[in-house]
Amino acid sequence: MANQLENLVQSIKSKVRSLKKSKKPYVKMDKSSSVKVEIRGRQARKLIDKTLKAADRPGKRPVP
Repeated sequence: MANQLENLVQSIKSKVRSLKKSKKPYVKMDKSSSVKVEIRGRQARKLIDKTLKAADRPGKRPVP
């Protein structure tokens, strides 16, 4: 059992070393459509909050 574990550790180490040597160790994934929708929703929420803060202060300077 210990020998199998040692072989596994050695194989993982060699794979990690080979990844470090290559210029592009991983393929960057694009954002999924659900993540893009989530990001847009957060941005919209921030804009709405900013607008409501400004609306709560009529006659005052706009909120930066």
